[in-house]
Amino acid sequence: MINNRTIALIFRFAALTIAVAGLLDMLGVFDGEFRARALMFYTMQSNILAVMLFIMLIVRTLTGLLENRLGSTGYFPRFEMVCANNVMLTFLVYWVMLAPTIFTMVEDYSLWTFDNLAVHGITPLLVLLDYILFTQPRHLKYRDIYCICFFPLTYVAFTSIAGLSGYVFFVSAADGLPVRFPYFFYDFDRIGMFSLVYIGGMVVFFVIAGHLFYFIDRRRGSRV
Repeated sequence: MINNRTIALIFRFAALTIAVAGLLDMLGVFDGEFRARALMFYTMQSNILAVMLFIMLIVRTLTGLLENRLGSTGYFPRFEMVCANNVMLTFLVYWVMLAPTIFTMVEDYSLWTFDNLAVHGITPLLVLLDYILFTQPRHLKYRDIYCICFFPLTYVAFTSIAGLSGYVFFVSAADGLPVRFPYFFYDFDRIGMFSLVYIGGMVVFFVIAGHLFYFIDRRRGSRV
């Protein structure tokens, strides 16, 4: 665990810069437009959560630095653990499940662009790295494990209601038909009730990930 506030501040400013730049680029701001529909995707919302986290951390770190405080540079460990898990879902789902098939869903899709790498890779890893480097161990409680599920399940409920109400996320490049759900693993139109298996698997993943974070937190604390 790093207790140097100057190092923490530099890291967090750099991470915030990358996270914000990735979001703005993905939204098309640097191209003179604003693709508001992109905000409906979990990737964007989890990255916004990461931006909020880094802003909170920067404010607390800068305050501590100006007041010459000593001790831990880790703040909001429970919230950061939840953010790390939620944004790492973006990382894992994209690179394991979506990237191999993305070209069948969206025409002229470029995988190795800054915006794509930032929101799906760099920002999630920076959140995880911040948690590993700066958070103080033994601040997690067992009940925090289940807080991880709140954001993604709320997202699934929200987008499912939107899709069932007629909202179209994009038009499939494969068959030219409108897609009412943002991700194939809970596209009720195409895979029906089998989507519940994927959603159940996601819940299991989060519970396992939460237990893993909790176990590592206990182990880290025993060595401090």
